[in-house]
Amino acid sequence: MASALRLGVIGYGRRIHGLVRGAFREVEPDLRLVGVVDPNEQAARARIGGLGGRTAEGVRFYDDAEALLREARPDAVAIGTRCNLHTPIAVELSQAGVPLFLEKPVAISLQQAVSLERAWENAAAPVVVSFPLRVSPLCELARGYVADGAVGEAVHVSAVNYVPYGTVYWEQPYRDYDITGGLFLQKATHDFDYLMYLLGQPITRVAATATRGRVFGGDKPAGLWCSRCDETATCPESPQNRRRNGSGGDPGDHACVFSVDSGSGPRSNEDCSSALLEFADGSHGVYTQVFFSRRDAARRGATVSGYRGTVSFDWYAGELHRVRHHAPFSATERAAGGLAHFGGDLELARNFLDVVRGGAASRTPIETGLQSAYACLAARESAATGQFVAVRQVGQTVAASHG
Repeated sequence: MASALRLGVIGYGRRIHGLVRGAFREVEPDLRLVGVVDPNEQAARARIGGLGGRTAEGVRFYDDAEALLREARPDAVAIGTRCNLHTPIAVELSQAGVPLFLEKPVAISLQQAVSLERAWENAAAPVVVSFPLRVSPLCELARGYVADGAVGEAVHVSAVNYVPYGTVYWEQPYRDYDITGGLFLQKATHDFDYLMYLLGQPITRVAATATRGRVFGGDKPAGLWCSRCDETATCPESPQNRRRNGSGGDPGDHACVFSVDSGSGPRSNEDCSSALLEFADGSHGVYTQVFFSRRDAARRGATVSGYRGTVSFDWYAGELHRVRHHAPFSATERAAGGLAHFGGDLELARNFLDVVRGGAASRTPIETGLQSAYACLAARESAATGQFVAVRQVGQTVAASHG
């Protein structure tokens, strides 16, 4: 019988905690969390305390990755730090010989992405990038239909992400542009990845636009929280009105989403943004993300079109539709609901444990994280300049301009 898998974590935030408590432990019930590096040890320990059982037994904290590897001797390491630290830590661990689970985005600037690519060119261990949408059952079903010719040659794709929890990008540390790099990198990195997976080819050129400051952000004082505001009776974002209206977001005291802390100008999160995407074979697509949607307005998915047919799916609806263009048949298939990231977290956890245990190939290797980051960086530059921007490709030797 195999011994319990020993996991080390660098940056024990809510996302990694959710994976350890949920998908990782479902796949590996005897998982041991053997070491953690996190500057906020108190918050990390509080989360770990909620794990209970053998998973959290005897967890030690370390000052840095080197000490974690040397003393805890983990079988694998998960990196769940703030986004601006993903690259430097992954670069540091590139020759450690330990499999990594790396949160997205893998980089928030061109300089970071290039340095990460170079560091992992001859790396000693595999990486599983946190792209659960790609491996979710609904996306896999859609890709299977496309690959089997259900649409013929895929000529066009359209994708949307109407985010019902978008206030997190203005009331939590996600609003710090220097940490996230903006919402193309923070959110669209998932979507660009699965679109490239669906079509089986990379994005090569992008034109994008973004709208900022029309909904969130504003001139409310810095440091303002609902508990210190005299407008909570009328503000739709106050805790009592969120609870009353069922409009989502933090139902407790939270930072003001209309304050100057939320940023302004191009170095701030966008209320919504869109991109025109060109793929390697000349086909194209469009993508839109909206962060002020609420409740039943939630949508996330894609429509792939070709001469023979159309395949479309929506994760929130849990449905896939296939239309045959030249025969009187259409079909709808429904997916099971209630799973984290629409079932993708569990599939990704299975793959990660297979990579660590048996040397399986990563379904989301470092190249996928890099290619998505390059596409997102091109979109960010395009939105700033109003120009089409060529997307750097993994393995490209001449540096592109976007950063």
